[in-house]
Amino acid sequence: MEVEVISNEIIKPSSPTPQNLRRYRLSFLDQISPKSYSPFLYYYSLNDHNGDPSYIAEISDKLKKSLSQALTLYYPLAGRFLDNNFLECNDDGALFFEARVKTKLSDVLENPIPIELNKLLPFQLDEIAEIPLGVQLNVFKCGGIAIGLCFSHRVEDALSCLVFIRNWMAIARGENDIVIPPELISGDRFPPRDMGGSDPASVAIIKNMCTTNMTKRFVFDAPMIEALRAKYEEMKSTEAGLAHNNNNHNLPPRRLSRIEAISTFLWSRFMVATSSVESEAGKNYQILHPVNIRPRCDPPLAENSFGNYYYVPLTRGSITSACTGDENCYNLARKMGEEMRKIDKEFVKNIPVKGDELLGSIKKDAENFIKGEEVRFFITSLCRFPLYEADFGFGNPEWVSSAARGFCDLVALLDNKSGDGIEAYICLKPDAMARLEADPEFLAFVSPNVAVPRDVITKNALVNGA
Repeated sequence: MEVEVISNEIIKPSSPTPQNLRRYRLSFLDQISPKSYSPFLYYYSLNDHNGDPSYIAEISDKLKKSLSQALTLYYPLAGRFLDNNFLECNDDGALFFEARVKTKLSDVLENPIPIELNKLLPFQLDEIAEIPLGVQLNVFKCGGIAIGLCFSHRVEDALSCLVFIRNWMAIARGENDIVIPPELISGDRFPPRDMGGSDPASVAIIKNMCTTNMTKRFVFDAPMIEALRAKYEEMKSTEAGLAHNNNNHNLPPRRLSRIEAISTFLWSRFMVATSSVESEAGKNYQILHPVNIRPRCDPPLAENSFGNYYYVPLTRGSITSACTGDENCYNLARKMGEEMRKIDKEFVKNIPVKGDELLGSIKKDAENFIKGEEVRFFITSLCRFPLYEADFGFGNPEWVSSAARGFCDLVALLDNKSGDGIEAYICLKPDAMARLEADPEFLAFVSPNVAVPRDVITKNALVNGA
């Protein structure tokens, strides 16, 4: 896919940021977040216009003007990082690129290749994220468009990104009355700490950087997701029966969620795929699964709470004890669920109090990882987030995607457009990916890189070749 950038400019806030808001304090949770970019790509066919240059120019102008207004509310996104404690809200602005794509949108939708999708983004994802926000408007040969966004993870989590996008879109539609301004108080709620000259999040990511990594997209459709959950039903029933026999009648039978089942399944197959690669077959494996803590605050925080409001519990397993078999998989899922449920209101309340203790634990785990004593597997999920609430005024997107990540052993999970299936973007080293793609149990539950369903692509888009 050939993509040519034809213009770039800086979009500044429509109103200057007041002097008293010029220094934005990062939170402790910002400090321990990756210094990388989070990618989002929105694809639109623009069926009724067929690439009319004047309409594309109108879209570009609307996006720039509405982005300028949105940045007045989200002024940290127009600033620049001073250090690991502060961001200077100096109205330097967000970068806006416009590009021409020498292929049709339908070619991308019918054969989505993650590494190719990166060409539709404004920044390299493995760059140190010095600029908080970049946008790229891509115009396909057929007249369809894709809007690529990169957000610095140093200042916001995925939900903050999506709420910003939703507000930006409302402004573009002229519906300013439904825009809810962000709450920019994360640095007050979780004050930054002295990191002692180290940055465990960045060190761990650099360790996982791999120039030869490979990202592939796999799809779990609704029947396969239910089949995966059913795999563990018998084990759950057995456990509940044992609890009943032990007079523990209060144990409620709880079915694994879609994300718990898929995460556990992927973790088990990852261990199998890497078992012959790692130097020690019995070394510890870690799964890291971010948890949104907004609903776990007391009182709960609203979606418009801007910043990194998540914590990453760590669950350990090992190849020798828990990589195969439904029973072992269920035990992994139960263990992972227990670790995630530890991130409760009491835990969240104590983050500011126990920050040094938490930081020490994070540093120790990072050191073990750097030494090669443990293998990390990251799973991040955007499922049930407002991905498809994405109308800039020219209709809903045909598709919303991620892209190829810059570091290995990572999975990003996204809902498909209908909401009943899940797309998994899996980034591994080539030898591990080859083993995963040859794993019959893995292949029994996924469809490798399937096209965006034809019933999702609008009829006019297919007729017009968009």
